[in-house]
Amino acid sequence: MTRLASIACLSFLAACGGTSPAALVDASADANADASTDASTDASDASTDAATPRYAMPSCDAPAFVGSPLGTRCGHFVDAEGRVRFLLGVNARVEGLFDVSFDDGRLPLEPIPSFDGSDAARMHELGFGVLRLPLNWSGLEPEDHDPPAYDAAYLDRIAEVVALCRDAGVLVLLDLHQDAYSKEIGEDGAPYWAIAPTPSARLGGPLDDLGARRQSADVLAASASFFGDAEPGPTLRARFSAMVSALTQRFLGDEGVLGIEVYNEPVANDAEVARLNEQVAAAIRAVDATRLVFFEPPVLPRNFTDQSARPDAPFPTPGAVYAPHVYTLAFFGSDAQREGMSLEGLRKGNRTARSEAEGFGTPLFVGEFGYDPAGIRAADWYAFERDLQDEYLASGAVWVWKERSQGSWGLFDYDEGTGTWSERPSAVAMVSRPRVVAVAGWPESYRVLDGKIDLTFAGDPEVLGPNLMYIPAGWDVLARCDGATVDVGTASATGFREVVCGGAGTHRLEVGPSAP
Repeated sequence: MTRLASIACLSFLAACGGTSPAALVDASADANADASTDASTDASDASTDAATPRYAMPSCDAPAFVGSPLGTRCGHFVDAEGRVRFLLGVNARVEGLFDVSFDDGRLPLEPIPSFDGSDAARMHELGFGVLRLPLNWSGLEPEDHDPPAYDAAYLDRIAEVVALCRDAGVLVLLDLHQDAYSKEIGEDGAPYWAIAPTPSARLGGPLDDLGARRQSADVLAASASFFGDAEPGPTLRARFSAMVSALTQRFLGDEGVLGIEVYNEPVANDAEVARLNEQVAAAIRAVDATRLVFFEPPVLPRNFTDQSARPDAPFPTPGAVYAPHVYTLAFFGSDAQREGMSLEGLRKGNRTARSEAEGFGTPLFVGEFGYDPAGIRAADWYAFERDLQDEYLASGAVWVWKERSQGSWGLFDYDEGTGTWSERPSAVAMVSRPRVVAVAGWPESYRVLDGKIDLTFAGDPEVLGPNLMYIPAGWDVLARCDGATVDVGTASATGFREVVCGGAGTHRLEVGPSAP
C-alpha cells in the first residue's frame, strides 16, 4: 500500500542504500516547499500553467511491442487497432487476496472489503479501465515445499476477480504487493518461511502500529536480506521469481490481464531494485511473450522527494512499463503548504516520472496516486494531479476503491451497523471526469478544461478504430473535429463514446458536455 507518513524516521530512511537519510530529509523539505509555491494559484487560475511550456513527448519511430491485450510503443500503450491508449485505473484490496489473516488464532490485521460483479461494473461506469489488484506472496506460496507448491484456491480466487472484471470491461493488473515486508512482522507480503533472519516475534492484529512495524528491526532486516547480495537473498529472489512465473503461467493467454507488476514499493537501493525488476521481468517473459511487465523504483526517494534516479539505459525486457507512485503533499508537509498548493507546486512528481520513463524507454503508469478525500483542498489536489497526468500523457491508478482501515480513503463510506457501503459523491467527482481513452493516431497534446476534452494528434491512416472518449453518463455530448461538428457514437450507460476523427495530417478533436 502507500501509507508512508509512518516511515519518516531516520532508521527507516537508512534502508534506502546509496542515499543518506539527511539528503532524503532535506530533499523532502525542498519538495514540500515546491508544493506550496504560489499559494495564490488555484484550479481556475491558468496564468502559472500558461507560463510553463507544456510537455511534448519526443518523436519516435521504434516498432511496437505487440502485447496482449495491449502493447507498447515509444512511451505509450497501444491496442490491436493501432490506437494509443490512456489508462485510468483504481486500486482495490480484495478480501481473500490481500492476505492479512491467520489460521492460528491471531486476529486479522485489518478488515478487507469483498469484491463482486457490482464493484467491477461500477468501476467501468465511472470510467476506470483497469483494476490494480494487490496480491501477496504469502497467499500464493504460503508453505516452503520442495518443489515449490502454489495455492490453487488462491489462484482460483484471482481468476474469479479477473473474470468479473473481464465481463465488466475492466482489465486487471496483477500487482505483487508488500507493505513492511510480511503480515507476520508488518502488514502484507512475504510468507513466514521467506523472512530472514528469523524474526523476534510473529505479530497479529489489529494493525494499529503500522508505523512502528515499518521501522522495526525485523522489517528492515528482512528487506535488506531479500534484496542483498549474500544468501539467502539470491535464493529468496529465485523463489520469488519462480512464484511469479507460476502466476504468469496460470493467466497465459488471458486477455483480461493487462500485465504483472513485479514488486510494490521496494525498500532498497537503485541497483538492488533494478536487479529484482530485471530478474522477475525475464522470468515473466520466459513464460509469456506478450504480457506487459510493470516495475517500480525504490519507494523512499520517490515518495520523499518526488523523483527517482533517471536510468542511463532502457529497461532490458521488451514490453515493460514504468510504474512509480505520486503522492505529493499526501503524507508530508504542513496544513499551510496544503492550503497553498498549486499545479506548479505539484508538477515535479509527474515531470520527473515522465523523464524517468523516457530513460527506461517505456510508457508511464502512475501505479498509485491519491490524497485524503476529506483533506485540505482535496478537490484541487485531484484536479491538479489529473491535469498533470494529461499533460505528461501518463496513465495511472487511484488509491483506493474501498477502505475500512487506516485512513479510510476511497470512494465509499462503510456503515458498521448495517455492513453496507455507500458512494461518496464528492470523492467520485474528484476522480471521474471526461478523459481520452483511445486516440486514432499519435497524441501531441491533451487537456481537459471545464469538462471539455481538447486533443491534438497526428492522424494515422493505418489506425483501424475510432477515437474513444469517456464522458460521465447522462451528459449530452457534442464534438468537433478540426472545427466541424462530428457525430458522437451512442453511449452505453457507462459513458464511453466513439468519435470518428482522423486520417493523414494533424487534427484537433474537442469533445465535451456542451458545444466546444
